Amino acid sequence: MLRHLSIRDFILVESLEIEFQSGLTVLTGETGAGKSILLDALSMVLGDRAESGIIRQGARKAEISAEFDVTRLPQTRLWLEENGLDSNAEFCILRRLVEIEGRSRAFINGSSVTLAQLRELGEQLVDIHGQHAHHALLKQSVQRELLDEYSGGRVEASETLHAWQAWQSANRHLLAANEQAGARLLEREGLESARAEAEHFLEDMRHWEEFQAEHQRQTHMSGLIESSAKMLVALEDEETGVLRQLGLLRNLLQDMLEKDASLSNEMTLLDSAISNLDELMHQFGRYADRLNLDPERLADLDRRMTEVMRISRKHRLAPADMPERYASWQARLAELDAQQDLEFLEQEQKRAKSAYEENARRLTAKREKAALSLSRAVTETMAELALGDGKFAVRLTPCSPQSHGMEDVDFLVTSHASLPLGPLDKIASGGELSRISLSIQAALSGVAGVPTMIFDEVDVGIGGGVAEAVGRRLAQLASSRQVMVITHLPQVAAWGSNHLRVSKLTGQDRVISQVEQLDREDRVFEIARMLGGREITETTLKHAREMLASTGTGKSGRSRTRSG
Repeated sequence: MLRHLSIRDFILVESLEIEFQSGLTVLTGETGAGKSILLDALSMVLGDRAESGIIRQGARKAEISAEFDVTRLPQTRLWLEENGLDSNAEFCILRRLVEIEGRSRAFINGSSVTLAQLRELGEQLVDIHGQHAHHALLKQSVQRELLDEYSGGRVEASETLHAWQAWQSANRHLLAANEQAGARLLEREGLESARAEAEHFLEDMRHWEEFQAEHQRQTHMSGLIESSAKMLVALEDEETGVLRQLGLLRNLLQDMLEKDASLSNEMTLLDSAISNLDELMHQFGRYADRLNLDPERLADLDRRMTEVMRISRKHRLAPADMPERYASWQARLAELDAQQDLEFLEQEQKRAKSAYEENARRLTAKREKAALSLSRAVTETMAELALGDGKFAVRLTPCSPQSHGMEDVDFLVTSHASLPLGPLDKIASGGELSRISLSIQAALSGVAGVPTMIFDEVDVGIGGGVAEAVGRRLAQLASSRQVMVITHLPQVAAWGSNHLRVSKLTGQDRVISQVEQLDREDRVFEIARMLGGREITETTLKHAREMLASTGTGKSGRSRTRSG
């Protein structure tokens, strides 16, 4: 519920702080006192669009903050947690800044948020019924949503919507599969041809560097064999070979070492050279043994390299890159197989349709049961609100499957039981529509809903006993949630468990707004003013006391908050 509202530099308000209580709070005051400014400010902090024109003249920015008690709102706290906002506190603070340059910023619990997030949270906290909000009842979508809220079918409505979207998606996939079958067939034939052509040489492509090295060896095999033979002769010839010459050098050095021990390091180096060359000789021997001139192998390599290069050039790739392209062909062919499986897509479409119909039937069952109950409840309240022996009914008309279900929802009304029911916009006047809206909200008060409701002059165009009935209904509504009403009628104001009076004072070239929370005696004078105008008499005071006594309401405390 709303606990506190703070307004800075908003339209004509310089500074305003208001504390709110549970139950029914009535806001009264003369026309132009600034009651609508409070409502506009609250709408702003709940996510309405803002313009720089709302900033008080001479100020650089407007700031509005609202504090809500969310201890009994688990879904709201879950939303705060899911959005990474502080969800542990008992209170939730919404703040809105609008700068004169036109920039607007929003905050929840001190964290910057988008306007969409602010609006989404605001819809969970407050429901504002402005002077013309009851006209939303004329929209079929609003009527359907109200029935679903009353029936407890919001979950079923959401599941039906999601099932509808899944069904339509399956329809689109099946349709696309049928329409694009020819194009996919051509693409598949091209991919299969390319894959088959490359598949035979895939291993050569995967080992292209080794493949090239082998081809180079075969190309120069004669030269390699000849050079290997010369290398072996140079190393191991018994007269001129390098190893023979090094052996002679070692004998000479050994003789010198016996005469001079300091040559031991040189002997070690020479022994190492002889050992390395000996190993080199054996390595070349094994290499020469492996060398084999194979004209058929060379011809085969030539042919395969030519094919690999031809295929690679065809796809404008290097041979080493062809395996990756081949893998992409395989993946795409698998996708085409899945898309071409029309039988599978048809089964998916049927499953999605069946799921939708099952969800829609559950929603229909809830709507049918609730339609009768809501019709009776609203009709009973209409009688209390001086709508004669009028009747309200919810009509469900079967329709082709839609995102909202398999029936259209229409609210019908008649001003007399003997007259036929008709659509609200054809039968109900503006004042009647306002009272029908209140009747529906009273019926909805028994089900889960937003914790705070605000009515702006819902009593316009009525008076006397009807106004008293409206006040009584608002008080009943306030037994299950916080309700605020802006009113000019004393019969409605008398039902408030809390009473705020908005007044406007002028002086020193500026306007000062004053909001007072009235105690019982102040309420007597305010009710008397509403009854008799500026001149308050003992008669109007007596009448005001009788009205408050009949409702059993009143406050013993008193506080004032000023703004300027």
